[in-house]
Amino acid sequence: MRRENLQRIRNIGIIAHIDAGKTTTTERILFYTGKTYRLGSVDEGTAVTDYMPQEKERGITITAAAISCEWRDHFINIIDTPGHIDFTAEVQRSLRVLDGGVVVFDAVAGVEPQSETVWRQADRYGVPRICFANKMDRVGASYWRTIESIRERLGAKPVAVQVPIGEEAAFRGVVDLVTLKAWVFTDELGARPELVEVPPELRELVEDKREELITTLADYDDEIMMLYLEGEEIPPETIKRVLRKTTINGDLVPVLCGTALRNKGIQPLLDAIVDYLPSPVDIPPVVGVNPNTGQEETRKADPEGPLAALVFKIVSDPYVGRLAYVRVYSGRLQAGKAVLNSTRNRKERIGRLLRMHADKREDIKEIAAGDIGAIVGPKQTFTGETLCDPDHPIVLESIEFPEPVISVAIEPKSKADQDKLALALQRLAEEDPTFKVRVDEQTGQTIISGMGELHLEVLIDRMMREFKVQAKVGRPQVAYKETITRPVREEGRFVRQTGGRGQYGHVILELEPLPPGSGFVFENKIVGGVIPKEFIPAVEAGIREALDAGVLAGYPLVDVKATLVDGSYHEVDSSDMAFKIAASIATREGAKKAGPVLLEPIMRVEVTVPEQYLGDVIGDLNARRGQIENIEQRPDGTQVIRALVPLAEMFGYATRLRSLTQGRGTFTMEFDHYEKVNEEVAQKVLTGIA
Repeated sequence: MRRENLQRIRNIGIIAHIDAGKTTTTERILFYTGKTYRLGSVDEGTAVTDYMPQEKERGITITAAAISCEWRDHFINIIDTPGHIDFTAEVQRSLRVLDGGVVVFDAVAGVEPQSETVWRQADRYGVPRICFANKMDRVGASYWRTIESIRERLGAKPVAVQVPIGEEAAFRGVVDLVTLKAWVFTDELGARPELVEVPPELRELVEDKREELITTLADYDDEIMMLYLEGEEIPPETIKRVLRKTTINGDLVPVLCGTALRNKGIQPLLDAIVDYLPSPVDIPPVVGVNPNTGQEETRKADPEGPLAALVFKIVSDPYVGRLAYVRVYSGRLQAGKAVLNSTRNRKERIGRLLRMHADKREDIKEIAAGDIGAIVGPKQTFTGETLCDPDHPIVLESIEFPEPVISVAIEPKSKADQDKLALALQRLAEEDPTFKVRVDEQTGQTIISGMGELHLEVLIDRMMREFKVQAKVGRPQVAYKETITRPVREEGRFVRQTGGRGQYGHVILELEPLPPGSGFVFENKIVGGVIPKEFIPAVEAGIREALDAGVLAGYPLVDVKATLVDGSYHEVDSSDMAFKIAASIATREGAKKAGPVLLEPIMRVEVTVPEQYLGDVIGDLNARRGQIENIEQRPDGTQVIRALVPLAEMFGYATRLRSLTQGRGTFTMEFDHYEKVNEEVAQKVLTGIA
């Protein structure tokens, strides 16, 4: 692919709250770009990007699927991401490698909890985006209210680039405020929209909204400002140029509307993807660190530059084995060539390269800068690692994932399943960075942890189907944590004298609590060489090891600062091992005296119920130690309750909500923060009653 063609690539993600219509929108994009010849349906299990059996059965997206298509001579790589909070890692790793995003909103509900989460993730990675108000044909749908909720709840600057023609059941098309032409969708497939003049009844509204668009853009562009002040007609090309510039800079967010299920409004959305979202050339050069010098370096999107690529996803494919999805930022990744995995400082030979179309694949010879593809069977490359030119090493910023909040014990049903279980867990953990596997030292049980009940349910289901493992699964357990509440100073001494050389390590540590979410901080304040420099890493390793199992109930200790202030050593007997053990002793003893407390995960819960069940649902949430934050009435007559509830109280809530509301209530929840457990609950947890 030549340099000038990079302008014609778009790497975009379709992101949204669960059930806003991401997958249906993706299916329509594939149909209108000629990639598929029939309209896939999520409800019927025929969606191209929802290809896993678990996705077809549940009617939800679980794994981010990559697919490519073409529109107006532009090449579009699309990643359809999950909406359920349990699969937030899929969204996070997709956003890390994408240049732009299409955020889909339900035009009835507006901004929902998971829309807020993905919006913040996109902010973090600086991803320019456009918005699509979907489901305009539903009762209670409002394009203008959706725009207002984007402004209020997300703190963004949305700008309408369309006006809907009709609302709810009468929705039949859109007016483009840039060209002042109307698209009317008359045929059922929506494949041949008519381009007509603006309907007379909408002319006044269209003029007002166009004026609003122009005055907004005039703040960002002198040419539009001059033309506007002089009362001259502003060419559509000028408006598109400034809209593109402000979208890429993150100043404005263009908002469009339609109904994917009814095949209306998708072609203008495709035009907007091409017109307003960035190509690989429009985004700033990717930043990394040279592992040899420690200096920061950049790589611009240039196929002739040195190779720099980020692996953002590992998948176990039943037909070709292990696949690594990769985004190439600079240079070319070529089949048969050896490259450097700079994260691990190991050589990796590239075998086959594939372009993925959901679960279908096509062999290619190379993946050039600005493109996304997959490597077959990498031996030692995992999520978040960098592949680069051995002569120009660089380590790109990795991807940070949230910590798991729920655990279950798992054991094989028979001796034959034992080895298969270990292999299946290893494969699944390689694929999913939020899925953790550990062995409990006290009980010898294998514990698996994830982001929620559905997350673990899907992984266990995959283990049984894909890896043919039969296993027994325990009751879900909350991933509690521990922390300290006051500073302490503690000494740790490890002295062993046996025949020959002994062991000697002696440290004095100060432990102090940190604000929630700070993690672990280590500071070395040794002066005058009372502990030689070479033993300091061993001291830190000993502290980290002790923090892995807290003093109350063996849960990890978090939000702690450890400062090494003093100690002593022996010329002959001191060793790394002795200092590691001494630091571990000091940490454990210190933690016991530092007012240790138990922390539990608190979930942000949003429950949508018909009004007549409001009292019962609020009463039930209060009984679950929930804090009601606010209650909002929607235009369709439903009430939305937002609350913070401990995860420990939310097990089995779906069944309870169904019985309270005769099956009409729905809820979503996502992890919010860790909080100190009250004394009564802490006692139950510590005595094993909870």
